[in-house]
Amino acid sequence: MANRTDPAAKSIRGTNPQNLVEKIVRSKIYQNTYWKEQCFGLTAETLVDKAMELDHIGGTYGGNRKPTPFMCLVMKMLQIQPEKDIVVEFIKNDDYKYVRVLGAFYLRLTGIDTDIYRYLEPLYNDYRKVRRKSPDGNFILTHVDEVIDELLTTDYSCDIALPRIKKRWTLESLGALDARKSVLEDDFEEEEEKDENEQDGLEEEVAHEKDYYRGRSPARERERDYRRDSHRHRDRDYDRDRDYDRERGRGRDRDRDRDRDRDRDRDRYRLREEKEYGYERDRDREREGRERDRRDRDRGRRRSHSRSRSRSRDRKRHARSSMSPRRREAEDGNPPEESKKKKGKKEKKDDGTDHPDPEIAEANRIRASLGMKPLKL
Repeated sequence: MANRTDPAAKSIRGTNPQNLVEKIVRSKIYQNTYWKEQCFGLTAETLVDKAMELDHIGGTYGGNRKPTPFMCLVMKMLQIQPEKDIVVEFIKNDDYKYVRVLGAFYLRLTGIDTDIYRYLEPLYNDYRKVRRKSPDGNFILTHVDEVIDELLTTDYSCDIALPRIKKRWTLESLGALDARKSVLEDDFEEEEEKDENEQDGLEEEVAHEKDYYRGRSPARERERDYRRDSHRHRDRDYDRDRDYDRERGRGRDRDRDRDRDRDRDRDRYRLREEKEYGYERDRDREREGRERDRRDRDRGRRRSHSRSRSRSRDRKRHARSSMSPRRREAEDGNPPEESKKKKGKKEKKDDGTDHPDPEIAEANRIRASLGMKPLKL
């Protein structure tokens, strides 16, 4: 029962006034202790006392998104729906700034477009400071005119989606609103009148000076000649200074060109050195590569030669192990015993020392020792 809308309340924008607040925020407000204890049984008359006790504005804050007392009172005004005159008195209250902001917020939710612009735009001239609780629970400093500008120009404020309203220029083109008149317009008019008076005074002084210089008295002539000479000297000094500045500028240009040529020569010399160094470095690399390739070829040739020698040695060893002992002895230069015997017999026969006649055999031995041929008898 405590959360129901007043049965005599009218629907706002085709719905229950409390539905202008999102359901999640609305449920948070219903569960809040301030709503249950301080807002229970409030009427349009007693609501003013609670509004006067406010010391900050804001939506929800903290980790569990607790609603501020300002939001609870806005919800209570939507529930009881006070008359328009009471809301206008809230807005026109100059003594309590939070009461004014509360009435302006409620009118922005429930009022029509023309009433919103008509009653909220004059609050742009209220520059009083107000405290606002941010979503993280800290207080920030703002001003009443900033809050009003947020209500008129944005679609979201204090965690509540504000109803859309027409732009002011649209209402002006339809004739529903007059052109906005600034409070400082009178001051602007006074400034313009003052500027016009000053301009008229300057024009009069210029006319008076012209009349003064039209005279032909000797004193005025001398004064005019003196001024002309002073101007001429000033022009001559100016020309001399200008020529000096021009010459100095030319000197700076020459120095700049000289520095530029020096830098260009230095860069060209450095590029040439880098190119020569790079060429020599590439040539050294090619030479090292050729030497490395030659060493690799020599190493490969030695390895192949050693492998061929070891292979031929293994082949000879294998062939020697597979041949007959007699052939192996023949190749080694050790003839068999039979060949030795035959050779011995042949040598004996050729030597002549085995002749049956002892004298001849003795003679043949002597001849053999002398290297002569044996006797053949």
